Amino acid sequence: MAFEVRAVTKYVRMSPRKMRLVVDQVRGLAADEALAILKFTPKAAAKPVAKVIRSAIANAEENFGLSREDLYVSKIFVDVGPTHKRWMAGARGRFKPILKRTSHITVVLKEKGNS
Repeated sequence: MAFEVRAVTKYVRMSPRKMRLVVDQVRGLAADEALAILKFTPKAAAKPVAKVIRSAIANAEENFGLSREDLYVSKIFVDVGPTHKRWMAGARGRFKPILKRTSHITVVLKEKGNS
């Protein structure tokens, strides 16, 4: 029986568009291989994505007793979180909107072989 192990991080203060660039690199890889790639990825989004994958691995080992070597990233996606709307004064009495975007990251790990 194949287990699906989930981990979710919400309200990450980074744009979903930037996060998706990193998330697309690790989809379908073994969990340890994904962490190794993220360690050397020169993007700020790599750190929170790696943290969620480590959390999912810990959930699998602790709650289901699964082996770390048998896990792979089955699904990983980034959803849009709430946007903090700020403004900055502009010329001639106008204001310039500033949108501080947030993201929700979801990771689903599965066991290899036992489909």
